[in-house]
Amino acid sequence: MAANNGKHSHLILVLVSYVSFIALGMPSGLLSVAWPSMRTTFRLPIDAVGLLMGAVMAGSLVSAFVSGPLAARIGIGRLLVLNTAVAVLGLLGYALVPTWWMIIACGLLVGISAGMVDSVLNVVFAALGSSRLMGWLHAFYGAGAMLGPLVMTGILEAGHSWRWGYAGAGLLQAALLACFALTSRWWDTPDSLQVQDGDQPAMASVGRTLRLPALWLSLALFLLAAGVESSAGQWPYSMFTEARAVAPVTAGLWTSVYWAALTVGRVLTGLVGDRFSITATLRGSLVAVTIGALLVWWRGSDLASFLGLAMMGIALAPIYPLLQLITPRRLGAEHAANAIGFQTAVGYLGVGILPGLAGVLAKGISLEIIGPFLLVGALAMSIAHETVVRREPRGADSPAN
Repeated sequence: MAANNGKHSHLILVLVSYVSFIALGMPSGLLSVAWPSMRTTFRLPIDAVGLLMGAVMAGSLVSAFVSGPLAARIGIGRLLVLNTAVAVLGLLGYALVPTWWMIIACGLLVGISAGMVDSVLNVVFAALGSSRLMGWLHAFYGAGAMLGPLVMTGILEAGHSWRWGYAGAGLLQAALLACFALTSRWWDTPDSLQVQDGDQPAMASVGRTLRLPALWLSLALFLLAAGVESSAGQWPYSMFTEARAVAPVTAGLWTSVYWAALTVGRVLTGLVGDRFSITATLRGSLVAVTIGALLVWWRGSDLASFLGLAMMGIALAPIYPLLQLITPRRLGAEHAANAIGFQTAVGYLGVGILPGLAGVLAKGISLEIIGPFLLVGALAMSIAHETVVRREPRGADSPAN
């Protein structure tokens, strides 16, 4: 990142990246509040949101999967400019287009941009090798996800259309587009692929990366990590209110606490993450996630379950960013860009699959299945992680610099 342009430009790129992750997190938060108004505008059934979310996910999956080869071909700076322009089109499209099917097309554009920018910036920050910088990057995503509902709520309470929320998000992306355009020559693609000691190996082909057994273990771990994180945020509210007769206000509060704990945990990762080995941090986090899931499952005390959910939030926080950070050291720097793109794509897939599976089980058995489901997910993550650790090169788990 800006290896030949000094500390000043390096700082500017880091700050622009952080703002980009705020913008990346906002659309999902906007949709959660805007959907009732959107479906009224287009006279849609409540479950039509699945089409829009599916379009966003499809775009994210495809773009994340091909992000590595594209970054190598056209350069990180140009790729960020192009995909931020796509985000501007998609978000301003939400604000302007007159039909539902055009909204779906805009969702595809938003997903394409999100998957690409998410993957590319994870590649860049993984090459920097700092838990601090990577933790804060993902904390800013959480800040965007929390900011989205607040912005949309304020707009609707003021009597304005939901379209203004997306117009604002589009204008934020337009400002980022200008920033990326002005700094496009500062983003040094070879530096984004180098290992800690300064070597600059040629980037591996997609086929070579896909032949790595360790990659497939890592992909399984990412699917579980992203899926458990999403499931823990989506289903406990329903379990508390419908299966345990907890007041909706109380259940809603503790669901908010979960997401706040996730963001705070990533800030803490940024503050202290560089002091500990990555593998030790991940192991400790996975133990805490497992304990938290047990408490969520336990029906002996609502307070214990609430605290367990909060514990899951703060313990899950470092897992995704640290797994991305350690990728160049575990799989090799020449495979990093491809692997991080694949991992990001599978993470999106996990967000779609695991909460859906939890819903199917809850419908067929009981909402009380959510606790055991989270526990099994936590244990599966631990097993997958230990399997990956056994294959990693010596020294890969050292504290980041």
